[in-house]
Amino acid sequence: MGQCETVALKYLAYFIGLFDARSISYLSDATFLLTSPFEEPMPTTYTDLMADLRRQIATVSLDEVKRRLETKEPMVLVDVREKDEWRLGYIPGALHVPRGFLEIQIEQKVPDKNAKVVLYCAGGTRSLLAAKTLLDLGYSKVESVNPGFVRWKDLGFPMEHPPQLTEAQRERYSRHILLPEVGEVGQQKLLNGKVLLLGAGGLGSPAALYLAAAGVGTLGIVDGDVVDSSNLQRQILHATSRVGMPKVDSAEKALTDLNPDVKVIKFEERLDSSNVDRIFEGFDVVVDGCDNFPTRYLVNDASVFKKKPVVHGSIFRFEGQVTTFVPFVGPCYRCLYPEPPPPHLAPSCQEAGVLGILPGIIGVLQATEAVKLLLGKGDTLAGRLLTYDSLRMRFRELKLRRDKNCPACGENPTITGYVDYEGFCNIG
Repeated sequence: MGQCETVALKYLAYFIGLFDARSISYLSDATFLLTSPFEEPMPTTYTDLMADLRRQIATVSLDEVKRRLETKEPMVLVDVREKDEWRLGYIPGALHVPRGFLEIQIEQKVPDKNAKVVLYCAGGTRSLLAAKTLLDLGYSKVESVNPGFVRWKDLGFPMEHPPQLTEAQRERYSRHILLPEVGEVGQQKLLNGKVLLLGAGGLGSPAALYLAAAGVGTLGIVDGDVVDSSNLQRQILHATSRVGMPKVDSAEKALTDLNPDVKVIKFEERLDSSNVDRIFEGFDVVVDGCDNFPTRYLVNDASVFKKKPVVHGSIFRFEGQVTTFVPFVGPCYRCLYPEPPPPHLAPSCQEAGVLGILPGIIGVLQATEAVKLLLGKGDTLAGRLLTYDSLRMRFRELKLRRDKNCPACGENPTITGYVDYEGFCNIG
């Protein structure tokens, strides 16, 4: 029997089900023994793979992407190029998720799997492969841009550039940059941020240290006191070797040693109605660490007049509280306390004492609020008062409402200038 006849009989026998592949092996010579009548399929080539993906996945043109951006049509634009490519420019509004980290990061950055996700790369190949990955992960509306960013740039379409951080900065802030909510763009916001700290004492110390460590580029320090040995139990900005030094100088040394990126602006003076406008000028956020009522009311009124957010903290013995006042968004300090209490009802830390660790907790919470305000991320404590009882190790949250009759931020404010309250201690 010839070879052609043998193969024909094998196929016929297999199709009509009379024999399996092994039982008809006698029909062939040794070359065909113990073989299936079907040859093994050829491995998929790159060309076949890409052709198959183009049939499965919708593609979108650069002109269409540009139109959607101009009309603000809802979509999530994702750049899957590598970091070095991203730093040379990207399509405005795009999220950066490198192809190598796509499976790890995409669900964090794009949690809605029903959103329209449009992926692009340099030329259209990696975005097509990435689109297949997203389909496998359950994303239902995925498109790939073809051609990619190289052609977008050649056409002169709008593009943006990420912050140009130095290699040293990328290393220093690498744990921030890994966070999708921060990234290089957010880190640049922090480096450009300006926070004014009122007091370099118990609350100002931890707040300043963590803001400097986070890379907040400019920190203003307002304090007219000098370092005293009794401060060192809680004011961790200072050291025994700096007792007798002005607190602003001591703070500058500690903060610049921690992070040379930080510029410290010193105000070696007490805050009052004569200098508050000058000192507040140019800062984005105010962290209030003062411990006396006259300054708190002055800070509140200035923040309302200038529409600057204030992160307020206070401590007493074993308890502390923190909130954020965002003028005309939530309540202000006078919504809670329209007028100061009598002096004998408001003892200072010098008179009542304070647990040394307590300001560390409250000050770090204040720093957290300040960073969120600079980043524009998360929910601040505006409209909420967070209280902490260290003896019971218990946090509580109280809702705060804006008072329409508030003399500072109400519908018909009666306070239109600064008020100097007398008869209160002014201990820093």
